[in-house]
Amino acid sequence: MSDANRHYVLAAGGTGGHLIPAFALASELERRGHHVALITDARGAEIPGKPDFLPAHVLPAGRFGKNPLSWFKGVRAVLEGRSMALRLFETFEPSAVIGFGGYPALPALLAATSANIPSIVHEQNAVLGRVNRLLAGRVQAIATAYPDVKRLKPKHAGKVHLVGNPVRGSVLALRDEPFPAFSEDGLLRVLVTGGSQGARILSEVVPDGLAMLPPALRSRLQVTQQCRPEDIDAVRERYRSHDIPAELGTYFENMESRLADAHLFIGRAGASTIAELTAVGRPAILIPLPIATDDHQNFNTREMVKAGGARAIRQGDFTPGQVAKQIQAMAQRPETLATAAHAAWNCGRPKAASDLADLVESFGGSELMDVIRVGGNNARAASQGERVAQGSARDEAA
Repeated sequence: MSDANRHYVLAAGGTGGHLIPAFALASELERRGHHVALITDARGAEIPGKPDFLPAHVLPAGRFGKNPLSWFKGVRAVLEGRSMALRLFETFEPSAVIGFGGYPALPALLAATSANIPSIVHEQNAVLGRVNRLLAGRVQAIATAYPDVKRLKPKHAGKVHLVGNPVRGSVLALRDEPFPAFSEDGLLRVLVTGGSQGARILSEVVPDGLAMLPPALRSRLQVTQQCRPEDIDAVRERYRSHDIPAELGTYFENMESRLADAHLFIGRAGASTIAELTAVGRPAILIPLPIATDDHQNFNTREMVKAGGARAIRQGDFTPGQVAKQIQAMAQRPETLATAAHAAWNCGRPKAASDLADLVESFGGSELMDVIRVGGNNARAASQGERVAQGSARDEAA
């Protein structure tokens, strides 16, 4: 296999948060002439947005809950998945395996370690996830989306590469478009989404919060809100009673165009959401999901909030009055909102897919190509040096 045409395996859990960056990397690697395969679970294999060129392999992936009695079943599934991944690697011969978190990534990365195939993990959140924590000592590189990542041990700091969180090309294309015109008497377009787990409280709080705005601002509102199917009629009635024009839906296919038109976003603080907001440059009011593992959504907000591109409200403090207060602070004057938009834009890492692809390409090629591409001081060189040292120690012991 030539350096110009390699094989790579991406492994990711079956949620959009794991798969969106995996799809973005797959597209970039395919554009560079490489062959890419995906390992995921049954849910991930069917998720919308998977590139047509990307074959999906479904592997068993055990889950490890709080009940130790369930761990035996989980371990058995991981071992079965690891064996299946090894068989795939024998035929596909990947130069590297890249994990994006989630339990389905675990068997593939364990198989890579067993087969001496270089492996990389990408962490989308500001807290290192469980699977990535488990594998941090085994992989050659840890790619991060934030400069400060919690639960990352200092001894692994030498493996860390800040690349950002890759977003869909259709969203990234909006980065160079200007912030929508917003004037003292123009429309204020608000986009509200909450995801499958978090839309209900947004449906209950946001309409009443918008109704509490001063009449001069409330009369200019134009709302687009994603709701759960069981909530949509009640939300529609809420907006109707407040005389606020609102377009409601359970799913919007053209979310990019909604984001392009929006002046202000209100919603959860998932990694992909923040990556898209900062890629495009949209100010936000963020309500971290309180049940998110390790409170990672709260930590996800910190960079954007510190820069001035967002306000964060803990769910316990998320009231209609607080919504109205924060919107007034951000949108009372056009220049304030535009400044927040620019601050959000400055937090974006638009080269995330390209930078992650560069990192991936630095593993599994010829030694000369790796040195030329990333220099001698890289994680691969360090890991090779470690293996050489271990080999020398074994030779001396023999």
